[in-house]
Amino acid sequence: MKRIALCLFLVFFVLSVFPLPVKAATAPYYEGKMIRIIVTFPPGGGYDRMARMVARYLPKYIPGKPNVIVENMPGASGMVGANYLYKIAKPDGLSIGAINRVTPAAQLLKIEGVNFDMLKYSWVGATAVEGSAFVIRNDLPYKTYEDLKKVKEFNVGATGPGDTTYNFSALIKEFLGVNLKITSGYPGTGDIALAVERKEIDGYAGAYSSQRPYIARGLLRPLIRTAVAVPGIEKLPSAEDLATSPMGKTIFRMYSVPDRVGRPYVCPPGTPAEIMATLRDGFAKVTKDPELLKEAVKMMMDVEYVSADDCIKQIQFFFNQPADVIKEFGKHVKF
Repeated sequence: MKRIALCLFLVFFVLSVFPLPVKAATAPYYEGKMIRIIVTFPPGGGYDRMARMVARYLPKYIPGKPNVIVENMPGASGMVGANYLYKIAKPDGLSIGAINRVTPAAQLLKIEGVNFDMLKYSWVGATAVEGSAFVIRNDLPYKTYEDLKKVKEFNVGATGPGDTTYNFSALIKEFLGVNLKITSGYPGTGDIALAVERKEIDGYAGAYSSQRPYIARGLLRPLIRTAVAVPGIEKLPSAEDLATSPMGKTIFRMYSVPDRVGRPYVCPPGTPAEIMATLRDGFAKVTKDPELLKEAVKMMMDVEYVSADDCIKQIQFFFNQPADVIKEFGKHVKF
């Protein structure tokens, strides 16, 4: 017994002096890393403003608290950045794209230069439901859609085919009978608003969140909206309701789908599921951050998380249209 007791004593003594090695805790994947949010438009517009706001608050909701920076990669109405994210960026969760919500139309219409599949991106989700409005200079005498129909020619600005500024205007011209002259080539919506202020053009179509600061200071007046009735324009007539033909109503209903995926964020295809789960959780939480929401109010931007699953369902609906509708849609929505 004494020998057993002595052995046990020696074992406990050795363990107390030389404890067994404990496996080190695994550091969070994002610790010491940097996330790039790649905005597929120039600085100053709604996509850019939203991404920079998200980037300031996102680190505290990602384990490891990575640095988050914003890079702008404009071109071809967002397709340059969309192609980069699909074909070049590594699927490591360090590149997140703030892509054009109208980009699915480029794939639907088989536009040259599309090297991506919207349903194969690793979807983070969206940070807003983004209603669109057609706005005019506030000093013009037109108060309603009916007033606008009587104008012989109304000059509007656009970045170019493939963006809401062009496509929504083109559909209003075709299906609502407003004689719009569309001038393309502006780098972003900030530049279009400046052109309105200089009275170079009379108005434009675009995301309401980007227009709100100009509406608030009396430069712009909204007249028509898409079917997405966000606060502030919910009482305006929708283009879908104003359209008189069944095809026009269908096209406008279809066109409103991207607005429901207002500010979409994606990662390259094949990004590991555990990384995507981290990013989705982080984005869902950051859109409820009290400080971010206060800042959003000051910037006149609405924030609402739309899940990856919801975004994908909307895009599937967009793609699953009859051939005759897709053909008609392609006559008016250009890239």
